[in-house]
Parts: sequence; C-alpha cells; structure tokens
Amino acid sequence: MGVTVMHKARFGGRWLGARGSSLLVLASIGGGAMPAVGQEVQAQASAQTQGQAAATGEVSTGEIVVTARRREERLVDVPIAVTSFSGDQLAKSGALDITDIAQSTPNVTLEVSRGTNSTLSAFIRGIGQQDPVSGFEQGVGIYLDDVYLNRPQAAVLDIYDVERIEVLRGPQGTLYGRNTIGGAVKYVTRELPDHFSLKLRGTYGTYDQADGVLTVSTPITDLVRVGGSVARLSRGGFGRNLTTGEENYNKDVWAGRGTVEIGGNGQPVLIRISGDYTRDKSNTRGGHRLIPAMVSGTPVLDDVFDSQGGLIDPRQDVKAYGFAINASADLSDALTFRSISAWRKDRSASPIDFDALPAVDVDVPAYYDNEQVSQEFQLLYDNGSWIQGMIGAYYLGAKADTAFDVRLFTALNGLTAFTQADVDTSTWAVFGDFTFDFTDQLSLAVGGRYTWDERKAQILRQNYLGGGSPVFGGLGVPFGAPDTNFSGKAVFKKFTPRASLSFKPTPDHNIYASYSQGFKGGGFDPRGIGVNAPDLNGDGIREDSEVADYLSFKPETVNSYEIGYKGNLFGGGLYVALAAFHMDYKDVQIPGSSGCTVNGLPTFCGVITNAGKAKIDGAEFEANARLAQNLMTAGDRINLSGSVGYIHARYKEYITQVPGVGPVDVADYRKVQNTPKWTTSATLAYNAPVGEGDVSLNTTLSYRSKTYQFEIPNPYIDQKGYALLDASLVYTAPGGLWSLGVHGKNILDKEYKTSGYTFMRADPVTGTILRDGSGNMIPSLGKEGTLTAFYGNPRQVFVTGTLQF
Repeated sequence: MGVTVMHKARFGGRWLGARGSSLLVLASIGGGAMPAVGQEVQAQASAQTQGQAAATGEVSTGEIVVTARRREERLVDVPIAVTSFSGDQLAKSGALDITDIAQSTPNVTLEVSRGTNSTLSAFIRGIGQQDPVSGFEQGVGIYLDDVYLNRPQAAVLDIYDVERIEVLRGPQGTLYGRNTIGGAVKYVTRELPDHFSLKLRGTYGTYDQADGVLTVSTPITDLVRVGGSVARLSRGGFGRNLTTGEENYNKDVWAGRGTVEIGGNGQPVLIRISGDYTRDKSNTRGGHRLIPAMVSGTPVLDDVFDSQGGLIDPRQDVKAYGFAINASADLSDALTFRSISAWRKDRSASPIDFDALPAVDVDVPAYYDNEQVSQEFQLLYDNGSWIQGMIGAYYLGAKADTAFDVRLFTALNGLTAFTQADVDTSTWAVFGDFTFDFTDQLSLAVGGRYTWDERKAQILRQNYLGGGSPVFGGLGVPFGAPDTNFSGKAVFKKFTPRASLSFKPTPDHNIYASYSQGFKGGGFDPRGIGVNAPDLNGDGIREDSEVADYLSFKPETVNSYEIGYKGNLFGGGLYVALAAFHMDYKDVQIPGSSGCTVNGLPTFCGVITNAGKAKIDGAEFEANARLAQNLMTAGDRINLSGSVGYIHARYKEYITQVPGVGPVDVADYRKVQNTPKWTTSATLAYNAPVGEGDVSLNTTLSYRSKTYQFEIPNPYIDQKGYALLDASLVYTAPGGLWSLGVHGKNILDKEYKTSGYTFMRADPVTGTILRDGSGNMIPSLGKEGTLTAFYGNPRQVFVTGTLQF
C-alpha cells in the first residue's frame, strides 16, 4: 500500500509525537512492512473512512498531509528524507523485530548487537555506533514518544499497537531534543480512544513461538482516559548450547505499560502520563565458531545456531522501565507550548562467551547499568501565514555504568582483567527552525542548534589472579597496581546550522536542496590502559592530563549536503521520492578492542581511533505505485512499493600507530562498517473484498550487498550480498472486529551473518590475518582463537489472530 493513514493531532497537527496510546512499545518491529515514503501521514477524512482507507490503500497520495517539521504539510512539500511505517502496515506484515525494518529502508542497518538479545546497533548513511560500553554516544538517535534513549541497551523494542515508526536520515538537531549525527528512529504509540476499547492478540508459530497481548482502555470522564497493555512474548531457540543444554536464540519477555491522558477532545491542553516496564530473561545468545579450537581441537559445529560457550554466570537478565509526562497546550490559535519530561533506567546482566567454548579462554561477564533524566521545552508558531517554526530547549543528565571481567584462564590460570567504568553525561541545548514562504513556489527553511556536552569518567582497570573478580562472584585476588585508575572530565561545545531551499514548479512537485551539520561529543574509552599513556613531561610520572589525553577521543562532525525531488504523478497513482547526498565526515570515532600485553601479562585493550576524514556519497529512491484497481470487483487493488539505496563510503585519512614505525595512514585498507553499497526492496500488495471483510496479500523481497562488520575487512565474518523473501496473508472481518493472518519470514531460509567477534593477530596496516610458520592463524587474545559469528533469524512461519471491541 505504501500509505500511512492517521487521525489528526488533537491540536491541529502542529505538534509531532505528543500523541501516544496506552499501548506498550516493547522490543521489536519489522518484517516486510511496506514503507510510507514520508513521515506521519494523515488523510483528511473521518475516522471510519481513514480506517477503510488504511485497509484498502484507496487514499490518493495528493491528499496526504505530514508533520515532519512539527506542523501540517503535504508529503511532497517536506524537504526531508524519511521513511514511515504505520501500525496497520506492520500488523499486516507480521512485524517481529525492529531490525527487519532496515530491509525496506534505504541505506539503513539495524541489528541486535552481537552477544545480546536486546542491545541495538544502528547505522544510517554510514554513521552509527556498534560498541555498547559506556563512554560512547550513539550515532543514531532512538526515540520513544519523543523521549531520547541515551543508551543502546534494551533498545531493541518489541512494538505492538503502535501508531507508526519513522526513520529520519541525515543529521537531526534543529527540531528534536537530542542532536544525532546520523539520523533518528522514532517509535510513536497511539492515543487512547474516547470510548471503551479491548483488544486481544495472539500468535503461534514455528520454534514454539507463543505471543499474547492484552490492551484495554476506557474514559473515566470527558477529559480523563486510562489504559494499559500487558504482553507475554516467547519463542524457543533456533539452536542449542551443547555445553549448558540451554536453547540458543530463544525469547522470554514480559512487559507492560500504563497511560493516563488528561484533556484533549477539543480542549486546549493535553497531558499524557505514561510508564512502561520490560523484563527480558532470554537465555544467553551464544555465537558460532568459524574455526576449530586451536588448543582443544574442538571442530566447527554443523548448525550455525548452536554454540558451546560455558559461561553461565551472571544469568542473562535485562530490566528496562521508565516514566514520562508529555504535555501540550494551545496558547493561542498560532502558538503551542510543549513539555516532555522523562526518567528512564535499565540494567543488563550479560554473560558473553567470546570464544564460544567450554574453556575459560575469553569469557566476559558484564553488567550495564544506565539511568537518565531529560526535560525538553518547545514553543511552536504557525498562524497560516508566510512564516512557521519553533524554538526549543533541552537538558539530559545520564549515568552509564559498565563493569566486566575478561577471563583468560587458558593464558594464565585464574587471570582476569576487571574493568569498572562510570561515565556521566550532562548536556544542554537550545535549538530552533523556521520556514519562510516567499511565494507559493519558493520557500526557505533555516535552523540552528547550540549544544553543550560535559562528560565525566571514572575508570578502574585491575588484574586479578586465582579466579574472576569479586564483582562477579569470583575468588580472584588483586594482582599488582591498577592498570588504570582515572577520574576526569571534558566539555564539548558546538553550534550546528541547517538550511533548505524548496522550489515547487507545481503543487505536486517539489525540488529541494539542503545543508545540515551534525555533531557528536567526545569521551573516554573505558577499556584504555592508563599505564600505556605516554610520559609527555619526561619526568617518569604520568600526569592525569597525560592519561586523559591517552584515554580520550575527540568529537566528530559531519557536513551533509542533499538535493531531492518529491512528486505526485498520474493523478496520485504514483508517488516518487529521490535524494542524492554528499557528506564530509571528520574525526570519525571508531571504538574497538584487541589483545595486548601489559606488564608482561596478556590482556584486553581498547583501541579508539579518530579517523581523520571520510567521504560518503549516495542516492535513495522510494516509490509507491497503484498498478491496478477494480480488476475484478469494486475494491480490488494492486500496489507496488519499493526502495533503492546506494552509498559509496570510504575513508580518506585513517591514522594508526604501527609498532616500530609510528603513525601510518591506512585509509586504503579500511572500510566503513555496517554500510552495504546497495540496499533494495520491493513489496507487491493485493487487497480484495471478501464478503463484508477484506483480504490483504503482500510479499516483500529485499536485498543487501556485501557488508563489512568492522573497519578491517575479515573474510570470515563479513557477509556477502543476500536476499530475503517475506509474505503475509491476512483476512480482516467487517468493521475490523477480528482478523486472522498467516505470515512467513525469510521464507527461503537464507543463512546470513549480522555481527561477530574476532581476536586474531593481524597486520597493523593491511589488516590481513597473520599466520605462523605452519600456516595456522595466531590468536591475539586467549589460546583457542576467537572468530565467532552471529546470524539473522531462520525461516519462521506463524499465525496471528486479533479480536477487538
């Protein structure tokens, strides 16, 4: 269908994202959903007509209105590259995991981060962040009802009863609370209805998938509504851990959300108070070894979803919860005030067995403990004349605490390198964005943001002998002085502008050009070894400033240039969006880790690089076409929607320190990670009435070209190009009272890697894996050799039924 249809905002559509529902946004969405090529999309029709239009796709593209810039605009008028998925689209496609959304979104990568179940790695147009430890900001902003999630832990949200998901490409900062250098992914939940509502959803499928969702809401008075959801999401494993006997890649989630809405219904004020809770007790997600063990000789397993990791303590356990107050008030016909207040906390216990063997070779038990408080104010102006815009202010206070062991018992019995890193962030910002319509054809939008980031860090690195650290219940005792015992802070400030010029030769065609600058503050690498810091004064004493310089990394910036075209053709039968972009990316933050030797002991070291320069060029195409209508009956319709993304990302300067040589530019040997050159998708949808109800049949084919998992190419864990095929068949009863759908994901059962770990010695310039005189690879950490991969979901088939009153 490719068209997202929604109710108007309660305040005339001038504000974006304040609407929500009592409905829980939890851990995942995606699949072969058909993207609406735009932001929040609305039809100027009654609620009943809108619901019918969403089911049949009969809304003309020319009637669509969006609020991409926090005010009502037609889709073709918005000079922003964005893809939106409506709740109806996601439900009909059998959406399971947010990572699947990337299949239908050009130049976007979303994946579960390596040895976890709920940590998200996100990349947009070559910019992102793969490392989840404290100290590193994310390159892509994740928002839940306009609340920015500061950390990637617990960010793989299962989403049901959702209004829409939006993916904004390019730097964001003049319209949103937190500046994000690469783009943003926004989860928007539904408003509570003005009548009693009860909805049940159940799913059963392969691998013992069994999901249940109960959602209920009711008005208390004309101005007060309450509602909530509870969800049980479960699935058996795709494989098994042959050492512990547990299922691997299983799912075990409980979640809930409650909401109170006050106001609305024609009143000038709406206050939405919401709280949510998620508990994920899925088993440890073990990786698949790609090479035989180099000491024990353990062979490679036949099933890529099987593992043999022996680390089971701590038990995998992720808790995430939060509270938010989202308020909006019409001060006049032209002026709206908004306030977004939020508190969130999450805690993860993760046993990560890097070597995926029973041996304690590179075993990493870890705790992640995050907490944040944020406040945003916005003042929006729109009187229907030649100027519209907004100004805003934002504050975020966040704590990110990480603790982990690196147990290397095969290298030296009981040797453990323990790290405790507490990184606090305080950020203030003011921002604004205004559009000036000089004529009906020509308009200029300008905006700017001033960001002030303060990063404080306390980092302790201590070796233990005789077992793991006491933090993880080990019996080890401290050995020697700490490798790092650092406390410091740094402040990063930046003004970032944005401007776009739009020309509309006719109301249905828009040609635009834009410039925007993105910024991400620096920080401190929690895995850095302070004793390795250079003695800059030559006095034999490493000053705090010298250690800070060694552990810290600089901010990164990007200058993004974009030209685009959006148009309605053939009387609304075809919608097209084209964009071409060029980005100058400087001081690129590249966190990494490797094996090293400190004070004669093998250990685990952070390797942080500010690559000097990168160039990123690309193009994107999205379209929605009504191929045929009224083929057999009055309601028959065939739609084709699709996308193509092309990106050429490369480093122009990448300085690394080569032992015995000094600084060397290795740009010719490095790749931009998680950024395939080609991303394409096509969805064919057929809708037809059956009696008083309707049937929706759609199938999606997506393709991603070769993906490099890290900056250094690795033939073992890099993924060659592959295609995925999904399909769904859904019957909806008259009035939407109930529905029944059959869904297939990865129908061809394609085997593909999404991430991995590698600790093998490599040439410092070319990155080629080194071998000894017998042709064997040489481990850089541990004795068995760590070369481990994680894989995308295999074929899944499931049935989903809904019942609502």
